[in-house]
Amino acid sequence: MKNNRSISRRLVRSGTRRMALGFLISDLVLLSLLRGGHLAGGKGGAWLTLAALQLVLLLISARLSRRKTRRTVEPLERMAQTAQEISHAGFDQEKLRRLEHSIVTLKQLTPGERLRTGDQELSGLEEAINDLLSRMNESFQERSRFVSDASHELRTPISVIQGYADMLKRWGKDDPKVLDEGLSAIQSESVHMKNLIEQLLFLARGDSNRNQLNIEILDLSLLMREVYEESSMIYPRRQWKLDAPEPVAVRGDQDMLKQTMRILVDNAVKYTPEDARVTLRTRFKNNCPCFEVQDNGIGIKQDDLAHIFDRFFRSDPARNRATGGTGLGLSIAKWIVEKHGGYFEVFSREDIGTRIDVMLPQSETEEAQEQNAPQPA
Repeated sequence: MKNNRSISRRLVRSGTRRMALGFLISDLVLLSLLRGGHLAGGKGGAWLTLAALQLVLLLISARLSRRKTRRTVEPLERMAQTAQEISHAGFDQEKLRRLEHSIVTLKQLTPGERLRTGDQELSGLEEAINDLLSRMNESFQERSRFVSDASHELRTPISVIQGYADMLKRWGKDDPKVLDEGLSAIQSESVHMKNLIEQLLFLARGDSNRNQLNIEILDLSLLMREVYEESSMIYPRRQWKLDAPEPVAVRGDQDMLKQTMRILVDNAVKYTPEDARVTLRTRFKNNCPCFEVQDNGIGIKQDDLAHIFDRFFRSDPARNRATGGTGLGLSIAKWIVEKHGGYFEVFSREDIGTRIDVMLPQSETEEAQEQNAPQPA
């Protein structure tokens, strides 16, 4: 009712404005005639002309108002008619019972399970429910795999810690060598487990949209230089090369983007032999800000390229926890880049190396510079 009253008020105001505009025009004509002396003594039948003009304007205004009223009310009339038809429609109780039985007996999370009623009139409803079931099943399977992989990753360090704790309890008190070995192993596994839990929590917060981004204008080249300096100090046995000759402005979260760079560098180091080159690069690619990490490592199988950002995925036996990884780094990097509106481009060949490009959207500063740039003659 409130919406109907609102529409009515708008129609009345619209018609009133048109009528007022018509009479205003006629009054202006009257004023012009008075100033010109054409209405003195009623000369020339001007009064009759003016009355006819006002009548024509009134008729035109009324006609236009009726047309607009019909156009505005027509969708409402169609809705009311449809609602009336639905309210008077008859329902086949037998069909409803068959549909209810099909839904009750359906095993929602069984792979390939589909709703089938055999009724052509219910085919649209069947399709909608089956689509929902497919998405539910995919989500359930993905969550089950994630829980299974996370449990497996956590079980290993816990087992190692428990084993060394038992060994220390038996012999560590009297053997300094066993004591030192046990404490070192426990410390190493504790660090690994702590990193794994932190990454799992990051992804969990990301899935629930609780990771906040602090967006500002940044220079990718400056960030990459910082990562280059710290990486060359931490991993002195790699040949590091920085290719960032000019500023590359982008809108983003400094800590998040730097974390992505570190994840890519960490992967390059793990799967690159000593004395091999790792190149860090920033540039504009296809007019978009881009940063790259390229290595001369073992490469990635072509069949595995589509899965490298999956959680806990490792391409081959060389990519296992012996390298210190958890299988979650690239998943975190993907979440960060997608939250910035960017995407990855991955180029890799086995035994040759891998290059990962991170493409980010243009910042407002870059767009303004492009618009203000002089055009070629």
